[in-house]
This record gives sequence, C-alpha cells and structure tokens, in this order.
Amino acid sequence: MRTLPEPAVRHWDFPRGIASAALMLRFGAERGLPRDTLLDGSDLTADDLADPVAEINAHQELAVVRNLAAHLPRAGIAAGRHYHATTFGVLGHAFLSAATMQDAVDMALRYLDLSFTFTGPTAALDGDRLVISLHPAGLPDDVRPFLVERDLAAIHTVIGELVTGEVPVLAVDLAHAAPPDTSDHEEVFGLRPEFGAGRDRSVVDASVLARALPLASPEATALCERQCEDLATRRRRKPGVAGEVRRVLEHSARFEETMPVVARALGISPRTLRRRLTEAGTSYQALLDEVRADRAAALLPGASVEQVAAQLGFAEAASFIHAFRRWYGTTPSNYARSRGTSGG
Repeated sequence: MRTLPEPAVRHWDFPRGIASAALMLRFGAERGLPRDTLLDGSDLTADDLADPVAEINAHQELAVVRNLAAHLPRAGIAAGRHYHATTFGVLGHAFLSAATMQDAVDMALRYLDLSFTFTGPTAALDGDRLVISLHPAGLPDDVRPFLVERDLAAIHTVIGELVTGEVPVLAVDLAHAAPPDTSDHEEVFGLRPEFGAGRDRSVVDASVLARALPLASPEATALCERQCEDLATRRRRKPGVAGEVRRVLEHSARFEETMPVVARALGISPRTLRRRLTEAGTSYQALLDEVRADRAAALLPGASVEQVAAQLGFAEAASFIHAFRRWYGTTPSNYARSRGTSGG
C-alpha cells in the first residue's frame, strides 16, 4: 500500500465553485428558510447562483453556512449527506473513474482546493487503520461544529458511494459536545461518535483503500486529472490575502521576515494584514507554520535535521523537532526514514 500525499492546501481560504453554496441554499429551502435569509452578507446574486461555472470566494460560502447554522445548528450531518461525488464537478468525476479507493483519496488530497472543505482534512495510515483528521482551528466558533459535521459526513457519504458498500468505520471522534439526538451520526458512520474528544477525526479500516471501484476508467481518469490540473492552476493564481502572505514566505531564504516586513511587501499596514488574516480564519503564525512545514518535508529527504532547522530559521534543532512533531505527529528523523532516507 502506498503512502498518502500531503493535502494541496492546509487552509480554507481558496476560490471555489458555486455548487456547494447552491446546495446549502436548497438544503435550507427544504427546511423552510428563505433564500434572502441564507444569502445575507454573502454578496451572492441570482446570476451567480444560476451560473454553473461561477466561482466565488470562501467567505461568500461561509456567509451562507453561517446563516444556515444560525437557524439549524444541529443540521451539519444532514447537510453533509447531500454532498455526492458529482457535487464536486470534474474532481468528483475523477473520484468515480479512479481504479481504487486509494487512487480516489490521492486525487482528493492533491486537489483539495477544488473541493468545498472548510476543515482542512488530512489522511494518514496508522498500521491497518486509515485516519481521516479534520483541522478546523482557524474557523469561527459559531460555524465550527456545523462545518466539522458537514465535511465529515460528506467525506463518508462520497466514500460510501464510491465503494458501493459499507464503509468499515472503526471510530469517530468529535471535539464538540454531543447533541440531544445522534441518530443522524449513527446512520452515517454506523456508530455513535465519541463527543468531547478534543479532536475531530474518523478511523476506518485501511482495507477500504484497496477496493476496486466499479466505474474505473483509466482514460476518463487521465482526462479528469488534466482538467483538475488546469482548473487548480488557474484558481491558485487568485489566492487571497492568505495566499499572498504564503507567496512572500515561500520566497524567503530563512524565514526571517516578520509580519511588519510582509505587510510592507504587500503594501498594507500590519494592523490591516492582521485583520484580514483573522477574517480569513488564519493568522501570520499559522501561515508561517504551514510554509515551514511544507519546506521541511521537501528538505528532509536530502538534508540533516540540523541543516533543515537552520534553513527554516530555528535557533536550535530541538525547537525545530518540537515544531515538526506538532506539524506531522512524528520526529523529523522518523519522517525521513519512512521515506527511505536517513534524515541525519
């Protein structure tokens, strides 16, 4: 079994199609919520919603979600069940045409910014278990439980569609408190989640990754992947303020730039940059960590821990090791060994 790729993004502030916002509007309408109520603060128009190729920013969809969650705070699981492979457009067709479930998961992670996620999902193999973790720390408190449940239910709904059978879920942990009724959770996951767990994740028997998918087509996969790459390349040119900060940091030699230096490079004040990053659900430190984490993973196969620590601007290797463990859940040396290198 191959290792799983790192996700294409570790944040939610990326451009996205209209399909998810439109789905949330239909979901709310079925429950008696007026469209105008759900669109409040989103700046979305009737023309946007009628255009199947319209692209919006993450804050516009988040506004719709916030309005929906305000009226239906416990409907996250029910909303997530409305997401199907086809909801994701060309990315969803790439899932459907994949040879195995692992190929579909690989595609999802490589093109995560073509999805509608807000919770930064990652996937990792732990022995014979597949651990799907959500990372919603940057989300506003008023939408976090709703979006965690929506995204996790959507992931499991799509997996179930792809394998056309029962998904072998071993455990589900959710950080928020249990709702009065967990029947929707039990129907989606096949068990009652552990609430108040301090983390958001599901654990699935890794054997699901080897399952052959019934609609597999190498020709369709190749075509979908090319279209995904073209779409991702175009969208990644419009990254928003968080992406602009990442761009500056990615061009840093040793990550010595402070937030005022980056703000000046972007032509805005540090206070404005801090506010915009807060609105985007992130922070300068979080972005610095993301870029450092990606750079560390790229450098480790050919450099020692001490060399990578210096390259990333850490004063000492011990500080880097501590940070790396927080990013990846293991030490740099173990990470390098798992990829067939020593990591010094």
